[in-house]
Amino acid sequence: MKHQLPPFAILSRRYLGYFLAGCCLTSLFCGVITQAAQAQTVTTLANFTGSNGKSPLFAALLQGADGNLYGTTSAGGTHGHGTVFKITTSGNIKALYSFCAQSNCADGSAPYAGLIQAKDGTFYGTTEAGGINNAGTIFKITAAGVLTTLHKFNYSDGANPYAALLQAADGNFYGTTESGGAHILGTVFKMTAGGTLTTLHSFNSTDGSSPEAALIQAPDGNFYSTTYNGGTEGYGTAFKITSGGALTTLHIFNDTDGRAITPGLVQARDGNFYGATSLSGASGYGNVFMMTPQGMVTTLHSFNATDGATPNQLALGSDGNFYGTTISGGTNTDGTLFEITPQGVFTSLHSFAKSDGADPFAALVQDTDGKFYGTTSFGGSKNNGTVFRLDVGLGPFVEPLPTAGKVGSKVKILGTNLTGATSVSFNGTAAAFTVVSASQITTTVPTGATTGAIQVVTPSGTLVSNAAFKVTP
Repeated sequence: MKHQLPPFAILSRRYLGYFLAGCCLTSLFCGVITQAAQAQTVTTLANFTGSNGKSPLFAALLQGADGNLYGTTSAGGTHGHGTVFKITTSGNIKALYSFCAQSNCADGSAPYAGLIQAKDGTFYGTTEAGGINNAGTIFKITAAGVLTTLHKFNYSDGANPYAALLQAADGNFYGTTESGGAHILGTVFKMTAGGTLTTLHSFNSTDGSSPEAALIQAPDGNFYSTTYNGGTEGYGTAFKITSGGALTTLHIFNDTDGRAITPGLVQARDGNFYGATSLSGASGYGNVFMMTPQGMVTTLHSFNATDGATPNQLALGSDGNFYGTTISGGTNTDGTLFEITPQGVFTSLHSFAKSDGADPFAALVQDTDGKFYGTTSFGGSKNNGTVFRLDVGLGPFVEPLPTAGKVGSKVKILGTNLTGATSVSFNGTAAAFTVVSASQITTTVPTGATTGAIQVVTPSGTLVSNAAFKVTP
């Protein structure tokens, strides 16, 4: 095989297939030059050494309110079962917590997914294993590394979560498990901040199975995501589900428009959803697609191995284009970085070469400095993976946390070089504010505010939010 898998984590056959695909690509496409890339810079910020973590999987990085980036690794750390780590944008990395610190890994093992930062400032995440009967856990952790286990899955309520959580507008947390539930095919669940979990839906194969992607909440209040398998064709589905658990299958994938949907969905400014399929397509290496809210799917790009293979979750950039990673393919078959417009214009940005990383399983995240940050699962100086930065020339912006709220509700505004800010406005309506640090402003939604962009005036210029802030009733 191309790379050694984490010894503790028995990954499913589908991921073994990804690595085998890499071997096949090596023999078929080694030395083939990808299409010309636009001007960009890729910088390795840190190498995982084992002690600070090893082999991050689906865990996209998260920009914290303090300006640092936070993430997880599926292996490594003090006990070899994964870590939560913090890294500065200049590359100073530190492990905050090592899993399996408790007997029988009661605190969790193998965090596949990334973290979210909730309204209370605490980070929340999941582990794929550990807990009760190795079914996985949900946890919260402070920036100082104090971890609290909130829930241990028991198979009947779900098992083996692969995806990150979502804190919805109602303050509750929503997520998916890859297996378990009434039909052992995965679930959608809701959890309160106190850890009370309710199973909203158990997949039954016809409506999908094995959801591996996170949920997103659209402006209509519903949640949207995908399943890896299931549907009448057996190749996966796209679905929406209400907070009460009413599920609607929007699209059933087939061998033409894609299968093996590990990535989730991203809703763009045009109201449509965008995503990727891990396999199939014109050449068998995966697709990027657009889906209307009604479930009509259009293929935007089919990967051909030279431009990448097995794409991951897309990231919506501040320029309105999508940026992404592929696990394999590219010039060196070690994975790629790419850009694609909503119209399907595709640009290869970078081919990894093992020394700078290999096999990026996770999505990119755009920091408020305008640059994208990501991880590779292998490669780098120790072949344990890397953290890298991709600069395509986009400027800084601000990001509200949360992205919706009522008049009078509190909002944190994340950004870069916010010291000395003189004005904050919600779609043109001025708001009172406090500059907490160079990376954070606190404010409240002002009376008269309407849905639209947030603007922050600083000594270096005016920063605009990367997405509209929704003012709710």
